[in-house]
Amino acid sequence: MTQPIHALLFDLGGVVIEIDFDRALHSWAEHSRHDVDALRERFAFDDAYQRHERGQLDGVDYLQHLRRTLDLEADDKTIVRGWNAIFVGAIPDAVSKLAALAPHVPCYAFTNTNAIHQAEWSVTYRDVLAHFRHVFVSSDMGVRKPEARAFRLVEQTLGVPAANILFLDDTLENVEGARAAGMQSAHTPSPGSVVPVLDRAGF
Repeated sequence: MTQPIHALLFDLGGVVIEIDFDRALHSWAEHSRHDVDALRERFAFDDAYQRHERGQLDGVDYLQHLRRTLDLEADDKTIVRGWNAIFVGAIPDAVSKLAALAPHVPCYAFTNTNAIHQAEWSVTYRDVLAHFRHVFVSSDMGVRKPEARAFRLVEQTLGVPAANILFLDDTLENVEGARAAGMQSAHTPSPGSVVPVLDRAGF
């Protein structure tokens, strides 16, 4: 029997905020001997990327990693401008649904991110973020999705049993990680899938 849902936990990128990594590649291609297709092959969600999202690698070192990996001839400011270009905009239907639910249901966010990106989205999307009672940030927590410890930390902080939390994410691996940690979870692979998932859950 499905347990009642006492809290909603949203991913940010791809669920509430549209992101497009190709926008970064197009920006960086102007400062590299590689074209966009070659940069797409070279860019990876590698160990440095993951350590950056856990706050274990600082921004300066990660930018240097990008500079080496992608053969970028650009200063930090230029690389950051490309890195932050991934943010396309708020997803209107999801944000409208969130705004309607937030006064009645505890809503939280959990994002795998880094300090550079956080400095961008926390300002640009402050009106969207205001609907959340708290935003869990991987680089502040020292853990990231889909690690079991990350979901346990969220559960402990909320004081809500995992079985009573519904988690939405566009990355299947994260959804499976939340489910393994005992949460109810739903895969929202496209921006248009968020509202139907919430509707089916009775929200």
